[in-house]
Amino acid sequence: MSLTSLPLVEISGAPRERGRQYGEQARGRIERALAYYAEAFAHSSGLSWAQVVERAARWVAPSRAFAPELVAEMEGIAEGAGAGFLDIVALNARGEIIYDTTFSAMEPDGCTSFALMGEAAGDGHVYAGQNWDWRDGVSDTLMVLRVVQPGRPTVIMHVEAGQVGRQGANSAGIALNANGLGGRFDDSVGVPQTLIRRRVLDSDNLNSALEALTKSRAHIASNALITHREGFAIDLETTPGAVGWMYPADGLLVHGNHYQAFVPPQLAATYRPGSADSLFRVPRAEGGLRTVREASGTDEARKRIRQAMSDHLGYPESLCTHPDETQPAVKRWATLLSSCVDLTTGDYLIAAGTPCDHEYERVPWNLYDGPHGEVTP
Repeated sequence: MSLTSLPLVEISGAPRERGRQYGEQARGRIERALAYYAEAFAHSSGLSWAQVVERAARWVAPSRAFAPELVAEMEGIAEGAGAGFLDIVALNARGEIIYDTTFSAMEPDGCTSFALMGEAAGDGHVYAGQNWDWRDGVSDTLMVLRVVQPGRPTVIMHVEAGQVGRQGANSAGIALNANGLGGRFDDSVGVPQTLIRRRVLDSDNLNSALEALTKSRAHIASNALITHREGFAIDLETTPGAVGWMYPADGLLVHGNHYQAFVPPQLAATYRPGSADSLFRVPRAEGGLRTVREASGTDEARKRIRQAMSDHLGYPESLCTHPDETQPAVKRWATLLSSCVDLTTGDYLIAAGTPCDHEYERVPWNLYDGPHGEVTP
């Protein structure tokens, strides 16, 4: 997959209109996403897609209470794509549905996220990015989305078609990279991660971005690595209860899919990492990314980042993950893409597939071509 095979979708205007534009432009990919998850949930739970969608209705009320504008955007996506509203809710709450007790056999997203401050990069730039690891079967649903919205920063994200939020950065110089964490909590219904992540990216200042994570009640646990272009990063391990946090060491911060800042008290007595490979992915990424400090310029810094994220220790379940051909096709994992956002220059770079054999390519939008995009000297 090359970057040119990823649709580059730009939407603007009021929420419902943005959604209609999104749905119309991504209709084919949304149809493929619905088909994949119908197969995946049937494989793991034995339920039909109609039954999955019925369960997705649980997340409408908390979503509307938390971000009514994003619910309106989802309604518009459904209209534009010719899909049902609850189909789109299910795509946005797929992580939450997976964690419903009915679906014990589907694992959460993988991912290895990083932040590099200026002192850890040879060119003095601030970088944020990740390897996004998830089911290989959704690779033909991926897209890059640019959201121009009145009164808020312009947002660039890479998402599964139909989702209103995932990973990305905005014209205020704030980047978000997120990883699944695992663990079951109580049965009360909270806000889906896609909406919380979009609220982070809709923030025009660091405090608002952090409040989106610390003051919301998520339904599932998830890690959020926030990086600011001024040379600040913080990692928050968010749960429906407590929140833990970490800061960079020597300008570098890496997070995988296990709790690194704390273990929530609800899990402490029996906690085991859901992704064993996370235990070596994190130190391997740290070791590779430490070499970025030695880069002689920006081109070399980016090459070193790509090289670090291409590590194959533990192959195929490595930092750069490849599909395991011994597994059923619907269950195969892969690094769907690797991202590297230069928050100093505004370049948004994507290797559209495993970074070991895909170069980073620049998305044709600069982060700072939009509201709140003034680069501070």
